[in-house]
Amino acid sequence: MNKTTIKAGIIGSGFAARFHYDALQRVFSTGVDIAGAYSPTEARLKAFAAQRNIQAFTDMDALIAASDVLHVCTPPVTHEPIVIAALQQNKHVIVEKPLTGYFGNGTDDFNGDAFPKQEGLDHALQSIQNMLDAEQKSTGKIMYAENWVYAPAVQKERELIQKTGAQILYMRGEQSHSGSHSLTYGIWKFSGGGSMMGKGCHPLSAAIYFKHVEGRARDGKPIHPKTITARTHAITRMPGFKNEGYLKASYTDVEDFAMMHIVFEDGTFANLVASELVLGGVHNIIEVNTTNHRTVCNINPNNSMQSYTPDKKYFEDVYVLEKIETKQGWSCISPDEGWFAGYQHEMDAFYRSAAYGDAIESNSSLAADVIAAIYAGYVSAENKGVETVIPLVSS
Repeated sequence: MNKTTIKAGIIGSGFAARFHYDALQRVFSTGVDIAGAYSPTEARLKAFAAQRNIQAFTDMDALIAASDVLHVCTPPVTHEPIVIAALQQNKHVIVEKPLTGYFGNGTDDFNGDAFPKQEGLDHALQSIQNMLDAEQKSTGKIMYAENWVYAPAVQKERELIQKTGAQILYMRGEQSHSGSHSLTYGIWKFSGGGSMMGKGCHPLSAAIYFKHVEGRARDGKPIHPKTITARTHAITRMPGFKNEGYLKASYTDVEDFAMMHIVFEDGTFANLVASELVLGGVHNIIEVNTTNHRTVCNINPNNSMQSYTPDKKYFEDVYVLEKIETKQGWSCISPDEGWFAGYQHEMDAFYRSAAYGDAIESNSSLAADVIAAIYAGYVSAENKGVETVIPLVSS
């Protein structure tokens, strides 16, 4: 597609749709014309479209036909059919994380604590394969909206790996905070898992991405994850948990802590943590230890701006940091949180690819590795940390 203006369609009308729309305002590599939005929730769709002066589509296929790029900003349980429908019309698809997963067997009494995790892995692998097969037959691409990949610190480390010829020996990463405000986040049939899925997908994506970069730079092919050893815990659901009101404790059948040990095809590894048990705002970090350098990417928090106030009342109307419990005292204020997190960078890269054919860093191969690793991780955790093979899914 050699176009200077790309038509965008937004599927969804919730939080993700709002920040995708905002990120589109900062795409500079090509022009963006928003064709409109679609959502099955009529009232929310009308409000979303009216506030942004864009067309509200009542038929998803019509929106797909009117667009060059589709933004899939819907719950992950809906991703597979939407992505395939767009690819069948040869459209590019920017799909929110996680790409797909296992969301239960459709029964009212489904419980995430009780089902065999191999069943979840098998279902997730088939879902991934279905999407990769559709992409293979399409002129459109799956663009995996993992903002960590496009965070400036991560992209700078990509440059270091490529230019220094470094071998990555091990990585350490984490995403943690005090818990999600969404009640559906804590229910497996809506979320597809707990901390390992909702939080762990971020540092896991960054770690796998760096090994993909290293492998392509050295041998022309990515280095994939091979095995996982994982443990999960549900601390806020323990009978003895002391709830002081700072941590979210509304989880029904998912974990609130996950630890992953990933071994790659070349024998190197990554240790990753994801949890809902950390106060003080979002903690997003990936550390890379190589044969010729060491890098720590402090995505959030970072010390680009630090401010102190003796009373939180002075900052009442000031946005400080995501998930911060109090504004009193010292705060690591993020002057442009979206910039540090990579939101505008990923969107600009995706539209540059749609317009001019540039390769994308966060692609379907990365997304497939991430989901396969997560669900193999649930199998490992079910077996108290037994090392489990991560199946390789490819188109």
